[in-house]
Amino acid sequence: MKMKRYLFAALSILLASCSGNIKTEDYSEYVNPKIGTGGHGHVFVGANVPFGLVQLGPTSIPQVWDWCSGYHDSDSTVIGFSHTHLSGTGIGDLFDVTVMPVTGLTAPQRGTEDQPGSGAWSYADRSREICKPGYYSVPLTRYGIKAELTATARVGFHRYTFPASDDAALVFDLENGGCWDDATDAGFEVVRNEEGHVKAIGGYRYSTGWAKNQKIFFWAEFSRPSSDFSVGENPSNDSERGIARKALYGRYTLGHTDEGEQVLVKVALSPVSVSGARANMLAELPGWDFDATLAAAHDAWNKELGKIQVKCPDRDRKTVFYTALYHTMVAPSVFSDVDGEYRGSDDIVRHGDFQNYTTWSLWDTYRAAMPLATILHPDRINDFTKTFYHIYKEQGDLPVWHLMGNETDCMVGNPGTVAFADFIVKGFDGGIPKDELIAAMVDTDLQNDRGLDLRRQYGFIPADLMRESVANDMEYAIADGALANAAAYLGYPDVEAKYREQSHSYRHFWDSKLQFMRGVKTDGTFTEPFDPIYSRHETSDYTEGTAWQYIWLVPQDVDGLVELFGSKEAALAKLDGLFEAPDHIEGENASPDISGLIGQYAHGNEPGHHTLYLYTMLGRPDKAAARIKEVYDTMYSNDVEGLAGNEDVGQMSAWLVLSAMGFYQVEPACPRFWLGLPMFRRMDVQVAGGTLSIRATGPLDGHISTVLLNGRPVRTSYIEYKDIAAGGILEYTLAK
Repeated sequence: MKMKRYLFAALSILLASCSGNIKTEDYSEYVNPKIGTGGHGHVFVGANVPFGLVQLGPTSIPQVWDWCSGYHDSDSTVIGFSHTHLSGTGIGDLFDVTVMPVTGLTAPQRGTEDQPGSGAWSYADRSREICKPGYYSVPLTRYGIKAELTATARVGFHRYTFPASDDAALVFDLENGGCWDDATDAGFEVVRNEEGHVKAIGGYRYSTGWAKNQKIFFWAEFSRPSSDFSVGENPSNDSERGIARKALYGRYTLGHTDEGEQVLVKVALSPVSVSGARANMLAELPGWDFDATLAAAHDAWNKELGKIQVKCPDRDRKTVFYTALYHTMVAPSVFSDVDGEYRGSDDIVRHGDFQNYTTWSLWDTYRAAMPLATILHPDRINDFTKTFYHIYKEQGDLPVWHLMGNETDCMVGNPGTVAFADFIVKGFDGGIPKDELIAAMVDTDLQNDRGLDLRRQYGFIPADLMRESVANDMEYAIADGALANAAAYLGYPDVEAKYREQSHSYRHFWDSKLQFMRGVKTDGTFTEPFDPIYSRHETSDYTEGTAWQYIWLVPQDVDGLVELFGSKEAALAKLDGLFEAPDHIEGENASPDISGLIGQYAHGNEPGHHTLYLYTMLGRPDKAAARIKEVYDTMYSNDVEGLAGNEDVGQMSAWLVLSAMGFYQVEPACPRFWLGLPMFRRMDVQVAGGTLSIRATGPLDGHISTVLLNGRPVRTSYIEYKDIAAGGILEYTLAK
C-alpha cells in the first residue's frame, strides 16, 4: 500500500512537471512585417491589433506611390509616428495625429531630406529596428531617442527613451498626412491639473484627399505633466489644393530629461468626438503598463494567427504563410466608439447595435479576403453585413471603396454587392429583413452614375462613351451574378431571372475571330487599334490589365464563356496561351499594377486571381495545381520584395492563405470552393463548427487525385462552404 502511494506521488510530480513545460506555440514568431515593404507591396509597418482602428507606425517624408503606407524599405526618414495608416493600397491617405519626440527646437513643417534640420524629421536606425505583431521600435538618430509603440483597437501607446537633455519635447503634427491627404481644419484643447500643468490634450483633424471629408478626433495623456503646451501654424500655410487651413502643430514641453528617462504617451482616436476618444481610452487603456499592453496585443495577434495551425519544417515557408495571414487582419478596421457611436457616410453621428467597420477595398477583397473571412471570422461577418447595409441606408448604395466614412468610388463595378451577396448566401444576413437585403443590392444597381445609366441604355457600356468600359461592364456583370445567386437564396425568382440575364452582358465584348474581350462602340464596332498585351493606365478599355487578362473575368458564368469558345478544349487551349504569351506589357503609360507576370497571367493584380482555378472547372486540375505551385514558389517569399504587387488591404495575402487550404472560391456569392493544391501536409483551421483538419499525402508538387471528407469520397471538384464551416477531416491524396 505504501509503495502504491509512493508510485502515485511520483506520477503526480511527473505529470505536474510535464504540464508545466507545455507551451502554446507562438505563431507571431513566424510573422515578418517587412515582407512587402519593398517593391510595390505598400504594406503597413507599425503596431496594431487585429482589425483595429489605430495603426500606429512611422511616417516618412516622401509622398509618392511607393510610400502609400508611409513606409518603404528604401527610405529611413521619419517625420513622426502617425496613428492611422493604410496597408497595400495604390492610393495614399490618412497618417492622422502624428507624434514626434524631439530634443531642441524644430521647425513646424514636414521637412525635406536634402535639408537636414528642416522640420522635425529624423533618420531611423533600421539596423536596430524591431517589427513584430503589436510592437514597433526604432532609434531616431537625430535625437538619440528610442521609440517604442504598441496599441489597443482604439488607442496608440508610445514609450520614448530620451537622452540627457534640457529641451525635450513631444511635437504633435496635425498638418501632415501623406500622399493625397491634406488637412482642412485642425485644433487642440488643453486640459490642466490644479497646479496649472498640462495633463492631457484633445483635438481634431479634418482632411480631404482620397476620403474627401475625413474627420478624426483624439485624446492624449502623458506620464509626465508639462508646464507648457504651445500651438503654432506652418508659416508658409501652403496647400496643393489651395485650402485655407490652420495646419496646427503642438509642442508638449518636457524640458529636462535624464539619460535613459522614459516618457509614456497614450493617444486614443474616435470618429465621433474628443469625448468619445477619451471614453475609448478609459475603456481600453486606463493604466500605464506598456509591457502589459504589449503582451495583450501580442496575445490578440497570437489568438487570431492560431486559428490556422500548420506543420511545416521549412521556416521560410511558414513565415510567408503566417505573414500573409497577419496581413489579412490589418483591415477592415473598427470605426465606432466603445459605446457604439459612429460617423455615418452622410456625416451624421449615429448609435449602432453592431460593430461598424471601415477600409473596404472591395474591388480587391471580394475575391479572396472576404470569402476567407467567412471561414476564419464568422463572428464578425454579421457586423460586416450590417456595416454594408447602413452604408447603403446613408448614401443610397452599397460601398465601393469605403474609407473613414467616405465613399471614394475607387475602382470599377459594384464590388460591395458581390461581398454583400456572399455574406447572405452563407447565412450572414445580420438580422436584416429579406426585402431590405434585396433592396440594398437592387438599388445599388439602379444608380445613374459610374456607367450604370449607359449600361441600361445600351445593354453594355460603350467604349466611346466611357473609359475602361470593358472592365466596368464585366465587373458589373459579376455583381449581377452575385445578386442573382442571393435572390435565389432569399426566394425572389423574378429578381434572380433579371440579374442572371443581365450578368451575361460580357458577351457583347466577345470577338469570336480573335477570341478576346474587346471594347465596343455605340455603332457596334470594336475599338482600334488592338494589341492584347497593350495597356494605357486608366484610359484604355481595361482597368489595370490587358485583353489577355480580361478574357477570363467571367467567374459568374464559366459555362457561358466556354460556349463562346465553342468547346471546353478550345477554352483550355486559350487558357494555356495566357501563360505562354509574352511576359511583358506594351505601352508608354502601361499600368504599374500589372505585375507578377507568368506569360500574360498577372498575379500582382486582382482581376486574375481566380484564373488558375478555371483549369479545375474545365476538367484539368493537374494544370491548375502546376500553376498554383508555380505561384507559391515565385510570387511569395520571405523578403522585403516578397509580394508580386500591391498587398491591396489583404487580398494578395488572402489568395495565398485560402489557396494553401487546397481550395478557392471562384464564383461570386456561390458558396463552393474549387480544388487547387494544398501548401502543407497538415493544417488545422478553426471554423464555426470546430476544427477543419486538412491532411495531404503524396507529392506536394503533384495534383489532387482523390478527396475524402470525414472518410467519405468527394465526387465533385469543389468543397461546399457548409462542409468547410462544419469542420471535420479533409484528406487530399496527391499524385504526379
